[in-house]
Amino acid sequence: MSNKINIVVADDHPILLEGVISVIEKELPEITTHKANNGMEALRLITSLQPEITILDIEMPIMDGIEVAKKIRQLKVPTKIIFLTLHKERSFFKEIIKLDVMGFVLKEFSINQISHCIKAVLSGKKYFSKEIENYIEDPVIDFSIFTKTELNIIRLIAKEKTTKEIAEMLFVSPKTIDSHRYNICKKLNLKPEKNSLLKWVFQNKSFL
Repeated sequence: MSNKINIVVADDHPILLEGVISVIEKELPEITTHKANNGMEALRLITSLQPEITILDIEMPIMDGIEVAKKIRQLKVPTKIIFLTLHKERSFFKEIIKLDVMGFVLKEFSINQISHCIKAVLSGKKYFSKEIENYIEDPVIDFSIFTKTELNIIRLIAKEKTTKEIAEMLFVSPKTIDSHRYNICKKLNLKPEKNSLLKWVFQNKSFL
């Protein structure tokens, strides 16, 4: 890892904020931390510093963590986002997935898990607290396994477009779309059954 790794940590609870920063500085001395007590302050630091990682509490004054993450994505700031939260509701998790978040750590386990999460994210892997599995029904979908074209096709399938319609929209032949569909099914380990991809897309439509 680089000797100059910047991380912004934002949380409006001073004790938790200082606790998380203390753990990071002790276990990951190569990292420089920058703290924020609210969403607006966090956004200012993130846009200014362009940190490798941003750790956001979901509930913060002025701007909450999800609002900050959406703004980061709109501004195309190349920072990897980790969320800290007390919430375990599936609705939060589904919204976060759409923001291409790299980590999700429950606050009650943050002191023990944050360093592991940061190490995983810096190495390009996603990290989610194992305890989250007890509160969500759907598996985490790693969209990084798909190419941009494959993702585009998946989203068009979700809009109920046929192979012929997708081919016309992407200016390719239906045979090429069939080839992409085959590759998508292979990556998802779907059984070679009729409409297996269509069924998968509609089961996971809320994540697309």
